[in-house]
Amino acid sequence: MSIAVTAKKNPDEPGIGAKILFYLLLLFGAVLSIFPFYWMFVVGSNDKTAAFQIPPLLTPGTEFFNNFSRVLERTDFFRALMNSAVVSTTVTLSVVFLCTLAGYAFAKYEFPLKKTLFVFVIGTMLVPAQLSVLPLYVIMAKLQWIDSYKALIVPAMVNAFGIFWMRQYIASAVHNELIEAGRMDGGGHFRIFWNIAIPVVTPAMATLGIINFMNVWNDFFWPLVVLKNRENYTIQIALQQLFTNKDGLDYGMIMSATFAATLPLLIVFLLFSRWVIAGLTSGAVKS
Repeated sequence: MSIAVTAKKNPDEPGIGAKILFYLLLLFGAVLSIFPFYWMFVVGSNDKTAAFQIPPLLTPGTEFFNNFSRVLERTDFFRALMNSAVVSTTVTLSVVFLCTLAGYAFAKYEFPLKKTLFVFVIGTMLVPAQLSVLPLYVIMAKLQWIDSYKALIVPAMVNAFGIFWMRQYIASAVHNELIEAGRMDGGGHFRIFWNIAIPVVTPAMATLGIINFMNVWNDFFWPLVVLKNRENYTIQIALQQLFTNKDGLDYGMIMSATFAATLPLLIVFLLFSRWVIAGLTSGAVKS
């Protein structure tokens, strides 16, 4: 009888009403998050008047490929997509590796002016990005890197947020005992970093990677400043060309191109979502 009573009521278990409300809130949040992406596809698959219909159109049409064919006539869409993929992938790999290496040094090694250097790195996060545009452009011009991939990749190969993110994660996740064990086995600094630290901090690296990939992919201002030749345009600059139309804006065409340009971001997020969620929640679990 006592077993039956225990199975009947658990004071720590939420009631059925609370569970239904919880799942309804989750469903509402999911729909609210997905709806802009879905409506972008709806407008992109209808004619250019679909964006202004009242009540708003909610069902996909059959004009997506016709709209997208006009995108291909006005822009070199796939070349711009490839340019963005090359730049974003290269920058992301560089940021993840270099920021992890710097974060490991700040977290696990003692060297002169360590705290001063780390405060300086954090301080650079307070400087508005717009202030660095002019001196950076002058440097790129003197190096004759204007209108090239190097002007997009090299200045973005490491950043202060990445160093701070990886330093905080490594300080709590990579225990000193593991590093001492690696040293007793005869491992050098880089071998310990590669074989011991890297496997432990993979979730944080994946999170940093996807955040950085999205930032570089969506960057519009700096590519607009340094890129001159149409063949070197990234996808955001190519999309901007669709807004220069003497006959008025064709929202069906614009939304079809924007939807196609967003798909790589969605694919990258789905591929790394498991590590991203693990990286974002690990700190909360430890605290």
